[in-house]
Amino acid sequence: MTRIDQFFLFFFLSTTCSTVFGAKTDTVFTHSDAMNKSIKAVVIVPDTYSQTDRSYPVLYLLHGYSGSYADWGRSPEAGLIADTHQMIVVCPDGGFGSWYFDSPVDSSFRYETYIAKELIEWIDKNYRTHPVREGRAITGLSMGGHGALYLAFRHQDVFGACGSMSGGVDIRPFPQNWDIAKRLGTQREFPRRWEENSVINQLHLLTPNSLKIIIDCGTEDFFYEVNEKLHEKLMYQNIPHDFISRPGQHDWNYWRNAIKFQALFFDEYFNSIIRRK
Repeated sequence: MTRIDQFFLFFFLSTTCSTVFGAKTDTVFTHSDAMNKSIKAVVIVPDTYSQTDRSYPVLYLLHGYSGSYADWGRSPEAGLIADTHQMIVVCPDGGFGSWYFDSPVDSSFRYETYIAKELIEWIDKNYRTHPVREGRAITGLSMGGHGALYLAFRHQDVFGACGSMSGGVDIRPFPQNWDIAKRLGTQREFPRRWEENSVINQLHLLTPNSLKIIIDCGTEDFFYEVNEKLHEKLMYQNIPHDFISRPGQHDWNYWRNAIKFQALFFDEYFNSIIRRK
């Protein structure tokens, strides 16, 4: 079955047969030593989880600015992904506007450490996962799209695949927006921080062929230009990736569709490595 055939089957199931799926959703409390607080996450396990003792790959799904751990959990697509592709879906809380940095100006925002280390360890300890990089993928929307690529590029020993939907992959054009200055300091005072923490400037970190990458952004999205530039830079540096652009805006109508393509991408990745073992 081709990827397109799989997508239309998945779309049919998600629109006509949602009651068939039995994914189980847990809201869990995890602890961050780095931030000295408890943080909620939604964990969705597939319908077969309680019927077998096998291990599952994990997809980490990040929310956007002003969102929370509950955003993706309220979306039926997350449960459908867990069941259709037989993977655990983890939706962590990334704070109102963390941008998934370890903030150099606010020690209460250390979400890079939390997601890439503390949460990973907690999930692997409490669920039947494949506790290796090949068993993990990460993606997200908007701020979470930036966060997913940012974390994967910087922690290739943790994640084997990554994606972004409408991601803010270059923060420099937006110096007054979305609390970024609260996390890094102002761009005027700390231009180097803004340079170094923009995903588009982190391609030098990539080990050749270390990550499977998928990027998706609508052509009417205010982040489209920076995503197109990231795609062009990846192409120029001969870094393999999938890039999807189609009509769409910065909204849930776009993301509910985009996540289905990304789930197929990650499913193929897991099938090519983990599920062959």
